[in-house]
Amino acid sequence: MDSKFHSKMNRRAFVTGMTVTGAAIILPRQAIAETGVSAGKILLGQAAVFEGPASALGLGMRTGITAAFTEANAKGGVKGRKLELVTRDDGYEPTKSIEATKALIGQGVFALVGPVGTPTALAALPVAKEAQIPMVGPFTGAEGLRNPHQPLVVNVRASYFQETEMMVERLTKDKGFSKIAILYQDDAFGQAGLAGTRRAMDKRSMKLVAEATFERNTVAVRSALLEIRKAEPDAVIMIGPYKPCAEFIKIARTIKFAPTFVNISFVGSDALAKELGDAGAGVVVTQVVPFPSDASIPVVAAYHKALKVSEPNAQPGFVSLEGYLVGRTVIAALEKIEGEPTRKTFMEKLSSSNYDLGGFKLSFAPNSNQGSNTVFLTVLDASGKFKPVGKLT
Repeated sequence: MDSKFHSKMNRRAFVTGMTVTGAAIILPRQAIAETGVSAGKILLGQAAVFEGPASALGLGMRTGITAAFTEANAKGGVKGRKLELVTRDDGYEPTKSIEATKALIGQGVFALVGPVGTPTALAALPVAKEAQIPMVGPFTGAEGLRNPHQPLVVNVRASYFQETEMMVERLTKDKGFSKIAILYQDDAFGQAGLAGTRRAMDKRSMKLVAEATFERNTVAVRSALLEIRKAEPDAVIMIGPYKPCAEFIKIARTIKFAPTFVNISFVGSDALAKELGDAGAGVVVTQVVPFPSDASIPVVAAYHKALKVSEPNAQPGFVSLEGYLVGRTVIAALEKIEGEPTRKTFMEKLSSSNYDLGGFKLSFAPNSNQGSNTVFLTVLDASGKFKPVGKLT
């Protein structure tokens, strides 16, 4: 009886993997792997805005990331592991972003990818730091995610300081303008754009002739418009998402207020063009990704093919292209890892490597977490289409 008892116990221990000699051999792969990594899958999470007046931004980023992951998965994934994206809506509100980020971490994601917005990304950052989880490709050029150095953050895009420098450079050099005003969202995003604009103006010993704000997740811009119009500016730099910026421009057109309107990339260019319709001619937008219709660039051609497979009805655009580039960056770093992927080795590959995604180059260094420094210039034409330009004429 005693031998039967021990025989049963030994069999049970073997099955559950608790024997001293057998444990290391029979423990399932996922039990010893990094969080979010299993035998056939790597789980990644995105907290972004999917509903409300800025929803096109979160939806666009998700579309692009998904296209990149679908493309990789069709080829067998990354070293045999498929990439899976889980998402949570944060409504473009910092408090909800904290909750959404915690929920994703609770779901066991390997890394956070493509968060949207400055106030939301900055709110989620302490949560990511506490969990020691990477945050890759936030859709924001805020300096707070770059300086002081944030070792867990990987920025793919150029910064708002670089975008606003180009704005002021082109407005003053190409157009000869001296009277520049600014409209900005009254939060961390707007303050980041304001700081960059002031920095560029100070460099030229210039001052803004007017500053006005609006509240996040609203289109209440009429009082700001009237305030800015008093200064009779040559140009208005706009730091906001597509709906309030479009509202400002449309009202300005109706009252014959016609400065040059210059938007930052976060605006969501394609959504802005749609909102503006006939009122969009001449509106300028700085961009941080290549022109999404230029299939002569290998990565853009690949993006077109991937988009047709993952979301056949989606049209190429600046936001989803950025999402695709973020997804490709994640894939490129994972492919560089030798052995089992961990968050540590993942971040090592993203803090000391150069990547050429096919005409879009990224360069990271131990104290530089921003891959690209390139800013592009685009202008809306009378037909509602963007065209790339080298300077403002």
